[in-house]
Formats: sequence, C-alpha cells, structure tokens
Amino acid sequence: MRRTMTEIYEERVAQGALTPDAAQREVLPILEEIRAGLEAAPAPAKKGFFARKPKPVAPVKGLYFWGGVGRGKSMLMDLFCEHTDVAKRRVHFHAFMQEIQGELETARRANTLDAMRPVAEAVAGSLRLLCFDEMQITDIADAMIVGRLFEALFERGVTIVTTSNRPPEDLYKNGLNRQLFVPFIELIRETLTVRELASPTDYRQDRLSDHEVYFHPANREARAQMDALWDELTGGASGEALVLTVKGRSVELPQFHAGVGRASFWDLCAKPLGPADYLAVAGAVRALLIDDIPLLSATNFNEAKRFVTLIDALYEGKVRLICSAADTPERLYVEGEGTFEFERTASRLREMQGADWGAEA
Repeated sequence: MRRTMTEIYEERVAQGALTPDAAQREVLPILEEIRAGLEAAPAPAKKGFFARKPKPVAPVKGLYFWGGVGRGKSMLMDLFCEHTDVAKRRVHFHAFMQEIQGELETARRANTLDAMRPVAEAVAGSLRLLCFDEMQITDIADAMIVGRLFEALFERGVTIVTTSNRPPEDLYKNGLNRQLFVPFIELIRETLTVRELASPTDYRQDRLSDHEVYFHPANREARAQMDALWDELTGGASGEALVLTVKGRSVELPQFHAGVGRASFWDLCAKPLGPADYLAVAGAVRALLIDDIPLLSATNFNEAKRFVTLIDALYEGKVRLICSAADTPERLYVEGEGTFEFERTASRLREMQGADWGAEA
C-alpha cells in the first residue's frame, strides 16, 4: 500500500530515526503533492516510425525550500527523492553546474548554434525530477547560464526540487552584473513553490554538541571516530567528490554530502591553492572533516602556510570543523619559521572546538 510522505516521516519518527519537528511536517504535504503529480503523469509515448513527435509533458510545479543550516532540508529532500517513483537525479547544485558548464563548452567546440538546447535536451531526456541540494550562486558563469538552463528544463517537463540556505532574493547577492540575474529570481517565484523551513532547531549542531571534534594523535582510533561522525552527519552516505572551479583551478573535496565535506590535510594543503580557493571551500560546506593534520615545521613550510590560510577561511565562514591531527593545536607547529604566526591559528582551532561554534552562521 502506498504511503504518503507524512506517513513515511511519522514512521521514521516512531522508529527513533527522526526527531519530530513541526516546521518539517509543514513541508511534507507540498512534497506529497509534487510526488503524486509526478507519479500520476502519463508515461512518454512510445516511439514508432509513424508516431508524431510527442508534446512536452507539462512539469509538475516544484519546490524551493530554504532555511538555516541543519534544519533538515537535505533530509526531507532525500526522503522525498527516495520515495518518488520516476526517473530522477539527486545532486549537489554546484557539482551539477560544473557538469553543465563542461557540456556547454563541448557543444560550443562543436560549433552548435545554440549550445544550451542539446545540453537541456540531454538532461530532460533522461529524467523527470531533479533534486538539487544547496542552491547557491557565487560564480558569475553560473549566474549567466542558470536562468536559460532552468527555463529550458521547465519547457521540457522537468520538475525541480531544491534546497538553499537563503531565499531566492538573496541568491547572487551583490554579484557582478546582478541585474542580469534578477529575471531568474522571478522565474523561481513563478515556477516553484517557495517555502521557508523555519525550524528553531539546528539538528546538525545538536548532533555535534556532545561530541569531541578534534582527535589526536591521528591514529586508527581517531580515524574510527572521524568515520563515526561522518556517518552521523550524512546519514551513512558515502558521499561524492565535489570539484570547485576557482579562476581556472580545480579544488576537490573527495567526499561531499548534504553540505558536509571531507578531505585529508594533503588534499587541501599539498596543492598550490590560495585564499580564493579556500574561501570557495568555506562557501560550499557547512561542516568540514580534515583527516591527518601532521606536525608542521620548516620541512613542510608551504603546506603549513596554506593550512593557516585554510583555517582563516573556515573561521571567517563559521564552518564547523572536525579533524584528526598529530598533536594538540598548540603543539602542531613548535619549531621553525612561522611558529609565532601559528599561535593565532592554534587559538582559532581551540575556539572552533566549542560546542556552539558556528551556531550563529
């Protein structure tokens, strides 16, 4: 027997897997309406030699729901996506836009007159539902193409459900040539139901409040504790690589899911990255797990400098930091040039271990 989204949610609550939340419950009927509309829509007509070209299926009106970090947006979207029986894809918004930019470049190299058309047709030809996590527009390249892309997908019958930490009006706020982006905000308002998830509780913060978040030394036990926290924050998801493109450079987080990223010290600090790269990382995640921070000295001076810059970016971005390291913050960098400057970093690492760190972000 088919269960509604509310019934599925209440079943999870009864099992102890979810904490009942009034704000989350208010979104469930909207998700159920979208789910019912998608599953009731007629299947695409079979192709045949004499078949007419089918008319595009009108998209079921989707949802843009936004709210503070840790309020359960990604959980609700995952629950909805898991229980909606149509061709679908769930993907982080930034990763999807990276794919689209790559496909557009391929189409342009092939001298395609309208590069967006084949790209949108390829996406729409394989699915009816796109679930985006963490919609945010910080890159001018994304800002310039996202309106045309969404319009083309809507025209081809694709329904979009997306989460964001901000209302549509705050997307690409203060961005370059933002006036060109404003029509996309209007498109969202016209084609998606916009709803704030106004829960007073930050469940991610609550999950970490009773946990240690800095493990030393970085041994097998620390790795097990890091793995356990990753599972706690992501619901056991393995995560996918997230590649951020900054001024032509690629910054990769090997694991990413629902706003939580994970990388080793060497993934982030052994490559020639700078402040802009680390600011992009801080903007893409709400919590970051960093494994295997080594002792720092003259032998890895460049890596140490990058680590200082990374921590500054995470600190300013109020990102929740979880890490394993060779020693305590004060004893990570005790000899060689840079030890004095590292005192501030050590202090910030201590502050970021606080149970309420990042709660105001």
